[in-house]
Amino acid sequence: MIPTPSAVADTIARYLAANEIENERPEDTTFVAVLTGDHRLKTNVSIVVGDHSVSINAFIVRNPDENHEAVYAWLLKRNRRMYGVSYAIDHLGDVYLVGKVSLTSIDDFELDRLLGTILENSDGAFDYLLELGFRTAIQREWQWRLSRGESTRNLAAFTHLAEPLPGRETDAAAGDVSDA
Repeated sequence: MIPTPSAVADTIARYLAANEIENERPEDTTFVAVLTGDHRLKTNVSIVVGDHSVSINAFIVRNPDENHEAVYAWLLKRNRRMYGVSYAIDHLGDVYLVGKVSLTSIDDFELDRLLGTILENSDGAFDYLLELGFRTAIQREWQWRLSRGESTRNLAAFTHLAEPLPGRETDAAAGDVSDA
């Protein structure tokens, strides 16, 4: 027997509450869950229960500034290994994880697998996608912060891209800049 959209929405609501996943419910069959990570601090996941399926979407990164071909090749290769969701781009070139599953498959185990896949492929791939698609911008940001003595703490994942300005040293672990 196929469950009703309302019953599936109740299952999702119970799962999110039981797992203490921050979420909003703008409509009876629509959720926005917030997954917390280490590299990408928050990933918002839209979960929409339809008449026959559940759609899941999560924004990952904006349209890369550079290396589009390499970024898209990596995304396509990664798609082969993922469960339930795939990388996709929208009309602006922004990268999302998208999926659609039948109403009958939604239970705690399936939600755990789907949201786990999203977290792994948003948080786990975030730094690599930023470096691949935004390397020049990251390098410029390092230079800008170093030139002004600003903290580089939130750029720590990209210390290998930093080139200290002449006469200055960086303590990448602390994210501090000092005169040599």
